[in-house]
Amino acid sequence: MAALGITLYISVILYGNYAIDDKKLVMHEASVLTDHEGNEITKLFEENRQIVSKEEIPEHVKEAFIAVEDQRFYQHQGIDFRAIGRALYRDIMAGSAVEGGSTITQQLAKNTFLDHEKTLMRKTKEVLIAVNLERRYSKDDILEMYLNRIYFGQGAHGIEAASRLYFDKSVGDLNAAEGALLAALPKGPNAYSPIENPERSKNRRDLVLSLMERQGYLTADEAVRLQGTAMPTAMHNITDDPAYLTYVDLVLEEAEERYGLTREEVLQGGYTIEVPMNQELQQISYHKFQDPGSFPEDGTERQVEGAMAILDNRTGGAAAVQGGRDYVRQSFNRVTAKRQPGSAFKPPAVYAPALETGNYHPFSLLSDEEGADFNGYAVRNVSGIYAGEMTMYDAMKDSANVPAVALLEEIGILRSKAYLNEQQLDLEENGLAIALGGLDYGVSALELASLYIPFAAGGDYTEPFFITQITDRSGEEMAGRETVRNKVLSEQSAWSMTRMLEAAVDDGTAQAGYYAGGLAGKTGTTSFEGVSGGVRDLWFAGYTPEYTGAVWMGFDRTDEEHYLSDTSAVPTALFKSVLQEASESGVTDALAFEKPEGVDEVDEPIRFVDIGDLEAELTVSWTGTHIELNWTKSEDERLHYNIYEVDGSTLREIGTVQGENTFTVKRVNPFSNHEFVVVPYSPQTDREGPESNRTQANWRLFSQEAS
Repeated sequence: MAALGITLYISVILYGNYAIDDKKLVMHEASVLTDHEGNEITKLFEENRQIVSKEEIPEHVKEAFIAVEDQRFYQHQGIDFRAIGRALYRDIMAGSAVEGGSTITQQLAKNTFLDHEKTLMRKTKEVLIAVNLERRYSKDDILEMYLNRIYFGQGAHGIEAASRLYFDKSVGDLNAAEGALLAALPKGPNAYSPIENPERSKNRRDLVLSLMERQGYLTADEAVRLQGTAMPTAMHNITDDPAYLTYVDLVLEEAEERYGLTREEVLQGGYTIEVPMNQELQQISYHKFQDPGSFPEDGTERQVEGAMAILDNRTGGAAAVQGGRDYVRQSFNRVTAKRQPGSAFKPPAVYAPALETGNYHPFSLLSDEEGADFNGYAVRNVSGIYAGEMTMYDAMKDSANVPAVALLEEIGILRSKAYLNEQQLDLEENGLAIALGGLDYGVSALELASLYIPFAAGGDYTEPFFITQITDRSGEEMAGRETVRNKVLSEQSAWSMTRMLEAAVDDGTAQAGYYAGGLAGKTGTTSFEGVSGGVRDLWFAGYTPEYTGAVWMGFDRTDEEHYLSDTSAVPTALFKSVLQEASESGVTDALAFEKPEGVDEVDEPIRFVDIGDLEAELTVSWTGTHIELNWTKSEDERLHYNIYEVDGSTLREIGTVQGENTFTVKRVNPFSNHEFVVVPYSPQTDREGPESNRTQANWRLFSQEAS
């Protein structure tokens, strides 16, 4: 008999040790997204659990669970034969199973290592594992594992998640009544939910408090007072905020691609992930995307879609992203979907690399000929207006197509592609259509925003990212990211781009909407060939001194029934509205751009003036006979005026003035005919403007006036 007992004991030990897989005791824990100041943004989880140590759990909370679940927890060795006998007696008296005799240790064994089938063998395994858990771990360790594992309803696994869900506080701050409520839940998380069944929940909580008083954990007065406290009436769950869904998916994607952490590992691993999100900007952009007034009227069963990416100029980190108007987790993310960018691609693909050659400046003159054909590639301006030649400044501001293509042909496609390649955009295309955003595969909103970063950051490119740092559940840093800057433009070129793109916002194609601060940017539109006047994509890409962003609008699939007829004014206005609300809310500052030290300012263009009132007057003085020329000048004092005397079929320059409206032709022969013309001249472009009217001064005119 003794031998049988020894054999049975050894079997229990051996089987229990075999059944206990320590890896199963490592619980899934929610990962947490935080901003750079450590503020929690949201949680990522399959099981909403945040593990706490036994030292963090107050004694009165532990006592509540022991009182209701296993009052002899500290006396038994994993199996409580008294409890089993009591439960068996009550089951027999009731004629059915009405009371369980499982200890906390048995419940831990069952929930961790066994399935939920109700068989004698499963119960036997449960007992064997429980005995061995008691041999391997201390009582306090077992209680800690139990409290971190059990389910409390509403998606909360473990006592810390439950404490935050029902009371919006950490478990360490719970009072005895709150601890008793949590202890009441595991028997029936839904049946005793304070939200769904407040009366049953209160009765169950008060029962726990009575048991605590009966077992000496509370005095009678304390129990009565605590039973009179209020119940929670609302949950405090921040894990499902739709404003963060796009961002969360991109964090999970980057965690896997860059750091080798699968989605499952992040959702289960209890990591703390610091991200560069600006929470307020993320929320503002989300709510703007929910406003139908932010988007074109489509008039079909499919709504016009959109995407937005906003990056921090200092680091390249993603401050806010929206992947669609009704984005759901793990769905089609339009932030990274590629579309043809249209004219929004001109600044990074043409103008920036041209400036960087050193052979061009904002007032370099570019070809703008009607009927332009570049070896079979015919190009026209959407406006239908052609100036013959146009400054880079005006070509950018007014989004003229011919000058952009002509300039790309001059600098060479390879130079453009090399510049883009430095910013991790490797184009397969080799045609001049690159100048107009005619790409086979297109670019994403995230990529386009990153291409504008150098204009805002003094010529430095920084790769966009969504994760700053990852810390594991033990507090050890697993991965960190340092900002790496790649100089792709000189500060002078970057500043020139800023001034030209500011002009596009102030006086050019990007005037729609309102933002009080400094903003530079460019619109883009792509045509839908299937319908006359139809549009596929609408874009705006731009930046402030703090943030750079890109907005796309369109249909996921464009066809004869689903196309746009609006202009890029719509995404432009949306972007400005996000910035303006952020500024008014104190989230960002409506700053003006400041010229960096050591770079030349890009002045406003010198515009020609039409002169139609040139007059000539003969005057006589003791120094001789002179002719006084007068005309109406421009308000721009930088404009020069070349004065010519007409000599037959030619013009002979006789003088130049700047910012003046008079010129004296000295000591002329009053008996000869004199005809003059004034021509405005711009030193920016080294070009003359239109000639003035021609006027004459002669003796007969002088004689008539003298008489």
